[in-house]
This record gives sequence, C-alpha cells and structure tokens, in this order.
Amino acid sequence: MTSTPFWSQEQEDRLERIREDLAKVSTASACQLLLHHGWRNTYMVGLRPLQPLGLGKRLVGRARTCRYLMRREPESGPNPETRRRSAEIQLIETISPGDVFLVDALGVPTAGIIGDILTTRLMYRGTVAAVINGAVRDAPFLREVGLPVFCATTHPAHSGRKLIPVDYDLPIDMAGVQVLPGDIILADDEGVLAMPLHLAEEIAAHGPHKEELEEWIRLKIAAGGSVHDYYPPTPEKLIEFERETGHA
Repeated sequence: MTSTPFWSQEQEDRLERIREDLAKVSTASACQLLLHHGWRNTYMVGLRPLQPLGLGKRLVGRARTCRYLMRREPESGPNPETRRRSAEIQLIETISPGDVFLVDALGVPTAGIIGDILTTRLMYRGTVAAVINGAVRDAPFLREVGLPVFCATTHPAHSGRKLIPVDYDLPIDMAGVQVLPGDIILADDEGVLAMPLHLAEEIAAHGPHKEELEEWIRLKIAAGGSVHDYYPPTPEKLIEFERETGHA
C-alpha cells in the first residue's frame, strides 16, 4: 500500500499481520463479535455482491471513501478537464493495492456510479472490491471484469444525471454505517462490514476460533446431536470439542 495522510506505515503493518486471520471470519461471526464490543451499526444494509464470491470466500481491505451529493444545477455537456479533477477520479487514481473503493451515492437507485471502464481501472490498480451505496451500470460487463462489486441495485443511466461527486477520503455513510477512511472492510456473500483497525485486530484474534467451533457444532447437529447439548455447547461438549480438535 501507499501511505496516505490518515494511514501510517505502522497501521499498514498491523493490517498485514491480521489480514489472513480476518479473512477466516464470516461477516455473521464478525457482526456478533462486534456487538459484544457494543458496535451495533457495522453492516451495510442492502449492499449485496453483484455476483457470488463463493462459500467461505472473504475479502479484507482498507477503506478509501468517496461522497456524492444530489445534483442541483442542470447537467452540463462533457468536460474532460472537469471529469479528471472530480473526486471520484482522483480517488481511483490514488487507490492502492489492498484498498476497498467505497462510494456513498445516497442509495439513489437510478444513477449508475461505476461501469466497466472505471471498474477495469480499479481492478488494474489492485483494488480488493468496490462497494457502492446506490447503483452501478454495465452490470454484465462488470461481472466479466472480475472485480468484486457490492451495490444496492443496477441501472443503465450514468451517475451525472442525478448526482455529483464532491469529496474523497472523508467520513461517509454507507447504508447506515459510518465509514472513516482507513477503516477495515470485511466482505463476503452476506454483505459488507466496516470497523476500526483495533477492532479488526480483535476479530482476527478471536473470530477464527469461533468459526472452527461453529463448524464443529454444525457437523455434530448434522450427525443427530441435539441443540440442547451443542448449541451452545455444554461444558462436557466443550471438552469434547477440545479433545477432537486439539483447540481450547
């Protein structure tokens, strides 16, 4: 990654140390663990993958943010220089490998924020995923590009008909979640979570054990075990888990 004003080398190192373990944790498990820490609004409601990632596949990255507002003046004709200076393009051209591109498009369903060309550029720059609080366009081509995209819906119209990008690398609202630049994003086929780095470290430390325990419980239930014994596991069943897996 390239350092930014809000992100130090020390933070980069901390993320790299936990990236692999955090990717072992589902958003469901992470959401539950975050609730235990009192963090209630971490899941971006209604932002789903444009195409499935696959069972057990998780994405982890650093948040880079862009904010749109509703257009108030008439849309002008194409102006290449204005477009090159736009917040969206500036963010895309400074995004680093391992980052997640997040856009608050106010949930507007009738203006496509990114299409196949910008998604291709994000892919080339090593972006982990794009998350759009609103719509995307060129959906069939986006699926071919291969960059994981999470959004509320699709629409063929370009974004400028209703929205304008106003700033980037500032706090945004993503479908009910306050996201700060440099937050850690965890995403899977259930959706997207955002959390500060120190909580991501907690999830990476404890989440993999929770995943292993729940997989063991699921196998026991599938084999005829009772939820009275296994969900949650009684002290005796926890001893059984430790004996069979070698993990306390």
